[in-house]
Amino acid sequence: MNYNTQNAKIASITEKTLIVGIDVGSETHYARAFDWRNYEYSKKPFAFN
Repeated sequence: MNYNTQNAKIASITEKTLIVGIDVGSETHYARAFDWRNYEYSKKPFAFN
């Protein structure tokens, strides 16, 4: 694993960054949004297909 690249990606996250995680492992997909402080914007994941 290239740690310099991973550290650069982590360092590029600022106050204006929105992180969206998507699970596409099943027929119904799920997404969650977080800010740079790891604050989750919804308590339930957003489901879509």
